[in-house]
Amino acid sequence: MFIAKIVGSLVSTQKTDSMVGSKLMMIEPYVVDPQTRDSFKTTSRSLVAVDIVGAGEGEFVLVVQGSSARMTPETKTLPVDCTIIGIVDTVTLDRKNVPLE
Repeated sequence: MFIAKIVGSLVSTQKTDSMVGSKLMMIEPYVVDPQTRDSFKTTSRSLVAVDIVGAGEGEFVLVVQGSSARMTPETKTLPVDCTIIGIVDTVTLDRKNVPLE
């Protein structure tokens, strides 16, 4: 699992029938800044993920990839390898809240 920020959405009018109705979001994975450990920074990668929790642009989310992305009731029959499974409320590191910005 990893933390990512939703940076946009993706619309695909032509796709396999099993994906019709799936909400696709553009995400950027984030990591803890290794020097300060008091903030997050982007990895500057972009991925497409299926959103099964109703997250929105600008939110930080919990994401799974690979076979884990198909281990939810909503995705078990979908050809996906990246799924948003939660919305992040807070992160605590070294007993301090780390802001998600």
